[in-house]
Amino acid sequence: MSDLNKTKLIMTKQNMTKIEPFLYLLPFIIGILIFTLYPVINVFLLSFKDDYNYLRNSFSGWNLENYKTVLTDPKFIQSIINTTLYVLFVVPISTALAIIIANFLNQKIKGNAIFQTAYFMPMVTSITAVGLIWRLMYNKQYGIINFILSKFGIEKIGWVVDSKWSLVALIIFGIWNIMPFTIILLISGLQNINEVYYTAAKVDGAKPIKIFFRITVPMLSPTIFLVCIVNTISSFKVFSELYPLFNGKPGPYYNLYTVVYYIRYAMMEKREYGYAAAAAVILFFCVMIFTFIQLAIKRGMKKRGLQ
Repeated sequence: MSDLNKTKLIMTKQNMTKIEPFLYLLPFIIGILIFTLYPVINVFLLSFKDDYNYLRNSFSGWNLENYKTVLTDPKFIQSIINTTLYVLFVVPISTALAIIIANFLNQKIKGNAIFQTAYFMPMVTSITAVGLIWRLMYNKQYGIINFILSKFGIEKIGWVVDSKWSLVALIIFGIWNIMPFTIILLISGLQNINEVYYTAAKVDGAKPIKIFFRITVPMLSPTIFLVCIVNTISSFKVFSELYPLFNGKPGPYYNLYTVVYYIRYAMMEKREYGYAAAAAVILFFCVMIFTFIQLAIKRGMKKRGLQ
């Protein structure tokens, strides 16, 4: 074989070596393009199509009418308020409780495995089945929650039949449902904290509560911010929790529309796909704004040396 042919063969092998990783990634990239990127672009374009007809695949023009209609719809305004309140209560409360529980589960105590199984059980249980159980627990006459409250002299509450308490019922269920995933992430963060810090603190005579706030929480802050971002995105998409609690309705008196439920309402009941697409785009920007705010807070704390 001549030197020229050897050089060409070596160059061909080098080029194949560079291309080979992309060939392995190609099926994944194709899947992302078809099932993720294309639907996102399609929804964004659909939100600007006025008077869109799904059967004929026709529309009258490109404008902002879908956004104007959605933003002036009382149901959508209600859905934005309900979803925002849900996020503002569920994310911080579930994170705070999860930090305490994760710290407890991370301790080497007798029977720890039983508690871990109990807290992680919702992760492997259908949200619909769990929601139906919570609906029974919320029952005004026979539910266990009202039974426990009655022991403290509190009158029976119509959790899922009274519009005044429906959002509270949804928030409590949402906190319980999101806790297992949050606890798992926080435990993984706790296990990455070097034991040297705890040993040094104990030698100096630091009390457990001081160790928790001076060592555990600061060292766990990157995981806490990750949990907050993930749970914020998840909470903005609240729908599965709502459906079984209220028998497929958005609250007892249709007072508990969320943004995702409104998207379903626009698509399935009104058959207005442009409205649904516009609502989905608005939801996307709401999630993005909240995420950027959290990232800005994280960067600010890091600059001040608080993380």
